Amino acid sequence: MKVDAVDIFQSERQRLIALAYRMLGERSAAEDVVQEVWLRWSGAAAQGIDNPSGWLHRVTTRLAIDALRSARHRREVYVGPWLPEPLLSDNQASPEDSFALAQECQLALLWAMERLTPEERAAFILRQVFDTEYSELADILDKTESACRQLVSRAAKQVRSARPRFDPDPNETLIMLTRFAQATAAQDHKTVLALLAPDVVAISDGGGKVRAAFRPLNGAQEVAQVLLSIAAGKSDLSGLRVVSVNGAPAIAILSGGEDDMLCTVATNDQGQIDWIYILRNPDKLPMH
Repeated sequence: MKVDAVDIFQSERQRLIALAYRMLGERSAAEDVVQEVWLRWSGAAAQGIDNPSGWLHRVTTRLAIDALRSARHRREVYVGPWLPEPLLSDNQASPEDSFALAQECQLALLWAMERLTPEERAAFILRQVFDTEYSELADILDKTESACRQLVSRAAKQVRSARPRFDPDPNETLIMLTRFAQATAAQDHKTVLALLAPDVVAISDGGGKVRAAFRPLNGAQEVAQVLLSIAAGKSDLSGLRVVSVNGAPAIAILSGGEDDMLCTVATNDQGQIDWIYILRNPDKLPMH
């Protein structure tokens, strides 16, 4: 293979992984997709391709759609709610980069996109995140521009209904998350309730391997009662620390023990927590 073909692929690789991750919600699966793209590119590049970037994004999207269809069958028999595999952000990332990452692939958005069909998800991501023109989107999905516009429109409506707000301020989130963690650890029921929106939803993913709720918890009273009960049974919460997950603040216990977890939240316009995401499945937790 010509050196320039290798350089072309390497220059696009991070964007391809970003696309595949947003499609699948799993870093390892995204890397598998991009590896397959590389193998196909290795053979195709020698034949000459007029638009290498377009070709690479088209093949990545098509492979990710196929992979998502297969993943859907596995997720249907998953024990309890399924949450995306988190990305621990580089601590050296600038605030601007972290904010951009939080807007583009926060857990709330990835969770909301789970209700989309694979093609709706691809159209939404390519248009809303990667700013792909409809003419190129039509070529990637092998559909008319009109059909692509309909896919994006339907996807956007469903995402908005599942998660109305996708522009959290990381500083605001960190303040709320810290206050919530402190109040929970202190068994301060009144403060916990004050921090929660009346219609708050808490989603916990244990994958059937550790203790976690088998369904989303709904409403401030239920969420507070369950989380305070869990915290009361822990003798030591000193291992809690702040990390950055998908560009947003999170609290974590990552000591290799049975209490390991990641927790992040989203807030509403009234400054209350309206979504809580708790990841406990050890297969998804980063080892630190």
